[in-house]
Amino acid sequence: MLVLCTFLWSTAGLVSRASTVTNGWEAAFWRSLFLCAVVAVLMLARYRGGAVRRLVSMGWPGLVSSLAWAAMLTSFMLALSLTTVANALLMMGVMPFCAAIAGRLFLGERVAPHTWLAIAGATAGIGVMFHDALGSGNVAGSLVALVVPVAAAANTVAVKRGRGRVDLVPALLAGGVISALIAWPLAGPFSASPRDLALYGGLAVFQLALPCILLVRVVLPRLSAAEIGLLSLLEVVLGPLWVWLALGEQPAGAVITGGLVVLATVAVNEAISLAMERRRP
Repeated sequence: MLVLCTFLWSTAGLVSRASTVTNGWEAAFWRSLFLCAVVAVLMLARYRGGAVRRLVSMGWPGLVSSLAWAAMLTSFMLALSLTTVANALLMMGVMPFCAAIAGRLFLGERVAPHTWLAIAGATAGIGVMFHDALGSGNVAGSLVALVVPVAAAANTVAVKRGRGRVDLVPALLAGGVISALIAWPLAGPFSASPRDLALYGGLAVFQLALPCILLVRVVLPRLSAAEIGLLSLLEVVLGPLWVWLALGEQPAGAVITGGLVVLATVAVNEAISLAMERRRP
């Protein structure tokens, strides 16, 4: 089920490139707007009259989670308009390390020595990618893409500090509303065709809502954090692959090199964590 989730997540770059919309703000607006509609329908179907109460009772952890979702939803689509799919997704490969550092700073969670070594290796890989971005003019896209793992780490801290009180579904809805409102003033003049709207509607349903529901309801109760982190790397590999095969968007050599360093460090770190988890009584 998690492999299916990563497959669905990885389609964002391909669908975005298939759209005629070139303004990243407009792309973020339409995807967030359709996401709000989908999540609102799901909340009404599940909670009925209690949907609004769920939304307003999230508290400050829910507010932080909503802002983090808004940052991720907006930044990802904006990054895709500024740099290659490979560069945007490979930058997101540092998400586990951002979460580890945030957990250490704000939750007092211990970071294992092998994770610190992996963070150093991933930093080196990102340095290679940024060096390439300086020469190709993709620095802005790389920086925007880095907002996604930082915001994801903030979301993780908010959920953990909430200690089970943060409902991710209302937080996702609020984040979608905030993202749409942020992107709206910068999205015009709108150029999306009916075909483009259908593509962004499909992203909202199949690339965001469906895999997130599967993750929360099916995957999280059954897999360890290390297993989830390791298998989720498939998204970073599959996303650029689809665009390369379908549209010929070939990543630069330095991006591939730096990305492989990041992926290798993450994979080794998660594999070690998984082995340690299985040894515990």
